[in-house]
Amino acid sequence: METTCVVDNSVKIGSQLWGEHGLGFFIATDAGGVLFDTGASGTVLMHNLAALAIGPEAIDTLAISHAHRDHTGGLSALLECARPGLPLYANPGLFRERFSKRHGEPESIGLSLAREALEARMTLHLDGTPQEIAPGVWTTGVIAERPDPLGRSAQHVVWEGEEWVADPYEDDGSLILHVDAGLILLCGCCHAGLLNTLAHVDRMFDHPIVAIVGGTHLAGARVEDLQRVIDVLSEIESLQRVYLNHCSGEMAFHILRRALGSEVVRGCPAGTKLEIEGLC
Repeated sequence: METTCVVDNSVKIGSQLWGEHGLGFFIATDAGGVLFDTGASGTVLMHNLAALAIGPEAIDTLAISHAHRDHTGGLSALLECARPGLPLYANPGLFRERFSKRHGEPESIGLSLAREALEARMTLHLDGTPQEIAPGVWTTGVIAERPDPLGRSAQHVVWEGEEWVADPYEDDGSLILHVDAGLILLCGCCHAGLLNTLAHVDRMFDHPIVAIVGGTHLAGARVEDLQRVIDVLSEIESLQRVYLNHCSGEMAFHILRRALGSEVVRGCPAGTKLEIEGLC
């Protein structure tokens, strides 16, 4: 099993890849390839896949962490070249409309494709329970218990009844990769909250976590909340690596790196291949 960051806000120095505010990972397994999220645009997604020599025929499964456009914006381009019936895995709330008030009036930031368009070309698997989507690759399912802070943006809203309310992020999920050493938690944005997600994985999967990878939405987190994250991560004896990118935030990266060490906390720009015992 080999996991490569395909799309991120930044790219590896000297890389031919393009960067954008989005996220995508490709997981190569003996039984086929899994694409996790599609970045914010088809232009960047398809360029980076080509630069990494990952052809459309290598994608056997698609998993979506949540509906926001920086994770689903490349779907239209992928539809044009993906094999018919490509299975798509996500949580049931994927098609709920989502908005941002970042520029004042609510602006749609959810899926730009209608359900009918996806069903015409893909096989949808929308399930709130964990699903094995490839050998050793699982979805977390819905992360329902959320006592710790969410990875929230104040501008994210949904229309409920007759008013705008804070986005509950009920569609947010992550992937779990089973490797020889244990589990890798692969996050999209972790809007459900990193600590809530870790607790959910601990309840659902009876193996130690060896790595956390991806967007953790710690950007803008309070110092006391970051300290709580540090305390929890410090107690995970099996944890070898934390690869942060996308929405994790520069301040969170440096605070966690100072507390946990540079051998544990690393960046994960586009082009990064994971270096974890039992994985590569």
